[in-house]
Amino acid sequence: MTRLVSLAALAACLSACAAAPSADSGTRADIFLTPDTTLVQGVVPSNTTLDGMLRGHGMAAAAVAGVISAARQVFDPRRLRSSQPFRLVTSLDGALRQFEYEIDAASFLRVAPAAIGSDNLRAEVLPIPRTLEQASAAGTIDEDTPSLFQAMASAGEGAELTIALAQIFAGEIDFNTELQPGDRFTLAYDRYRRQDRADRPVTYGDIHAAEFQNDGRLLRAIRFTPPGGQPGYFDEQGRSLRRFFLRSPLKFEPRITSRYSLRRMHPVLQTARAHRGVDYGAPTGAPVVAVSSGTVVSATYDDTNGRMVRLRHASGYQSYYLHLSAFAAGVRAGARVEQGQTIGLVGSTGLATGPHLHYGLQKNGGWVDPLREHRNMPPGDPVPAAAMDAFRDTRDRALAQLSYN
Repeated sequence: MTRLVSLAALAACLSACAAAPSADSGTRADIFLTPDTTLVQGVVPSNTTLDGMLRGHGMAAAAVAGVISAARQVFDPRRLRSSQPFRLVTSLDGALRQFEYEIDAASFLRVAPAAIGSDNLRAEVLPIPRTLEQASAAGTIDEDTPSLFQAMASAGEGAELTIALAQIFAGEIDFNTELQPGDRFTLAYDRYRRQDRADRPVTYGDIHAAEFQNDGRLLRAIRFTPPGGQPGYFDEQGRSLRRFFLRSPLKFEPRITSRYSLRRMHPVLQTARAHRGVDYGAPTGAPVVAVSSGTVVSATYDDTNGRMVRLRHASGYQSYYLHLSAFAAGVRAGARVEQGQTIGLVGSTGLATGPHLHYGLQKNGGWVDPLREHRNMPPGDPVPAAAMDAFRDTRDRALAQLSYN
């Protein structure tokens, strides 16, 4: 634990030292002052609360209550997350001098006295100073980097950028099953560096353009906002890359272990029966996402299906997600979910020999092959004709930023 001398004490020390004769005169000894503040810096531990963390670092109970009361005006203390940095300065009697907590990569919470010597605390959420950079990266899927995560890491970038790139092409590529050796990608994007702490990892903004060569196909994506619309990604001709269904309800690393079939040997019951869905092998706890926006019909448990989420979508579709280890927060009957939103975690509940996701799809009440149905999904709305000139200008500038190193 580091102890700091307060500004008042430091000023008194300097004044006393300036007025005193030197030690060589033998008339006065050096003056040593006891620090009157304590500084603690670190990261939030697991399984703690703001109350527990502050008390654990010696803050008085009344001071802790004041910090939490002030913080609640701008920040929900229940959102405190483990491994996030914090900084706490207290007086020796446990009163607060300053508390700072990094909420996310872009903002932090500060709680401090409203004025010097005041007992009233003021809480603020402030932006973290960052420098915006225009960046580009490229990578290859090969023997040394067989996954998109590994290829992006080899290019010097983080997992957040990997996920953002995969989400752009999620309607065109199933990153669980369709990556091939020799596939290549390149992208141009915004990157932020911390001005105050060079040791903190970079964070990412928008991807402006991306290119993916997948199994002989060349896919390109350009970020564009149509007049009066929302930002989206379009190919070079202005066709939307968004699909009604994502190619997969899992983001990365799983494999198809059993396909849609009208007659399959059940691995537990050892009888031939229809398998009206697709099984994805994946580790316990892997996030399962909604393949399309819709409404939760049910989130239930039974001995056969285990924990199961059922969603209703437009055009007569319903999707089913079985054997989950847990439901995501807020997933309950009647709740609205968006495409790509996490709805649960992979597990092995119900009749299952190991952790996996069974994904099923109905259309107008009848079961259909999810893989075939996904391939037949039409794209979203294209760039409006009146906005094509603006789109072409955006496209040409964005594609010029791509790196092919």
